[in-house]
Amino acid sequence: MDRLPTGNVESDTKEVDVDVASLSWSHRHTHDPVMSLDIHHKVSVPSKQNLFKEFTNGIKETLFSDDPLRHFKDQSKSRKFVLGLQAVFPILEWGRGYNFNKFKGDLIAGLTIASLCIPQDIGYSKLANLDPQYGLYSSFVPPLIYACMGSSRDIAIGPVAVVSLLLGTLIQYEIDPVTNPLEYRRLAFTATFFAGITQITLGFFRLGFLIDFLSHAAIVGFMGGAAITIALQQLKGFLGIKKFTKKSDLISVLHSVFGSMHHGWNWETILIASVFLAFLIFAKFIGKRNRKLFWVPAIAPLISVILSTLFVFLTHAEKKGVAIVNHIEKGLNPSSVHLLYLSGENLLKGFKIGAVAGMIALTEASAIGRTFAAMKDYQLDGNKEMVALGAMNVVGSMTSCYVATGSFSRSAVNYMAGCKTAVSNIVMSFVVFLTLLFITPLFKYTPNAILASIIISAVINLIDYEAAILIWKIDKFDFIACMGAFFGVIFASVEIGLLIAVVISFAKILLQVTRPRTAVLGKLPSSTIFRNIEQYPEATSVPGILIVRVDSAIYFSNSNYVKERILRWLVDEEEKKKKQYSTKIQFLIVEMSPVTDIDTSGIHALEELYKSLQKRNVQLGLANPGPAVIDKLHASRFTSLLGEDNIYLTVANAVHACSPKVLEDA
Repeated sequence: MDRLPTGNVESDTKEVDVDVASLSWSHRHTHDPVMSLDIHHKVSVPSKQNLFKEFTNGIKETLFSDDPLRHFKDQSKSRKFVLGLQAVFPILEWGRGYNFNKFKGDLIAGLTIASLCIPQDIGYSKLANLDPQYGLYSSFVPPLIYACMGSSRDIAIGPVAVVSLLLGTLIQYEIDPVTNPLEYRRLAFTATFFAGITQITLGFFRLGFLIDFLSHAAIVGFMGGAAITIALQQLKGFLGIKKFTKKSDLISVLHSVFGSMHHGWNWETILIASVFLAFLIFAKFIGKRNRKLFWVPAIAPLISVILSTLFVFLTHAEKKGVAIVNHIEKGLNPSSVHLLYLSGENLLKGFKIGAVAGMIALTEASAIGRTFAAMKDYQLDGNKEMVALGAMNVVGSMTSCYVATGSFSRSAVNYMAGCKTAVSNIVMSFVVFLTLLFITPLFKYTPNAILASIIISAVINLIDYEAAILIWKIDKFDFIACMGAFFGVIFASVEIGLLIAVVISFAKILLQVTRPRTAVLGKLPSSTIFRNIEQYPEATSVPGILIVRVDSAIYFSNSNYVKERILRWLVDEEEKKKKQYSTKIQFLIVEMSPVTDIDTSGIHALEELYKSLQKRNVQLGLANPGPAVIDKLHASRFTSLLGEDNIYLTVANAVHACSPKVLEDA
């Protein structure tokens, strides 16, 4: 085969490009002086690195792509010490520029989210099968730790519905919260401890990318299913049912609800719950219609608690079957270090439950942090965030708290209230501190019905049907993942739904890796551009030449498929040529630009492809292999087998080199 010309020539001050658009398949264009230029550019082989340097560069790019130590370069020891402290405690950095104007915004935001968090915390603790004060404890200590170590200005820390439900569901499978409340609390604190350890480990070793394996579609489905499950669980308090199933699946809950319809429902409870649920939904509607009235839905839960508590107290509705909170422990968080399981079988149970809860909490906090950081245009270090969230949960587990994370509803209110820094979390924590010291006895007559209404109104926003519709329009496989997680949570359990979400997410990754896309390329009219003929119907194939693009790295998992798919493209193209009485395929060019890497199995597949094509009298050519690919092809001596002249800089160069040969044989 003729050697490819590979250089360019200057005419006056202009560089003359090889115009394949002018390459006609007639003899007129083969005599074009521009097309007959001798070009000398070839695909370059990168310079060889020593093994240790190549390995360290790979580790650095994988785990330290953001170069976290760049600020420490060329600094004195004292300055490095200060920078190290600021890296661990960002408050030492932004705190220096803190002023009264920022405090005003943080004060208003903190008071606003405190009014929202207090009733939510009491309700969420019931989801976790814990006494009400433990929800308040979890909005006192963890936000203080996060304010010192976190880098997000907008996240509001505390218990959240999904994690509370997950924790409550998983722990009650191990220990009954009614018959063994102390053992149940001990396992909850142990799980919280290991949730924090998991988060710190992921952040310290910069393994945050692991949570990205749970796809957005799977998260949408999981959150939607969890929201419906949480709402169904609240029917016990909403309807005043005393005997209720411990299972969370739809069938069991509906059976429990309708099975107690004639003797278990309490109409006074239903009236209180319905009226205040309508009020909360109306408050949300007002807040959405007018963003300046964001404080209306924020303060509505606290107003609902005050009014419903006052109503029950004045009417003595508790004597008519309306269930009330009764007692919330007064005082600050007691130490729970001595309650942690650090040995025995419950240690392993706590680790497994904590690892799952910690990952879900991280996923939610990460999504919230990224959303608000993008809205305010500032950078968020995901690994530092994981360490901060983990540290607050480790400390929380030792101060009678259960797993806390970023709450989307509270963070949204925090953002709209005009928070400037994490001081808003400190303000919220201080209000909870005052509540624990002085106000908890006032919640004695708070009806459980109002807590159910608050939780139902809060989780409604987790059902993102618009995102589900968009997922259906964009990617049907993603929609399957979304619905799989959704129905798994609703009809089985939270952990089954989570497992389905993870399995389908991994299945999608495996499918994309093992079955990469390939495409036949054609030349766009009057250009040197070659594009997918399915995307660009006007693109025409080149007589005698088949151009195939592989849109993935070629590894052991997909190498055979890639080889077979290319051969199938060739067979299909040859059948077309026979029907059209066109020029037989003599050259097969593989566009390698999207192929970022190749392994030994991939090279072996290329060797087999080359041999198969030789038997068909078809010459293989490669266009624009990347540095990693060409380096390995040279190391394996595949370039010697193929021939250096059959490796081209661009598809246009390859076509230009092969076309005269096609014409000679025609």
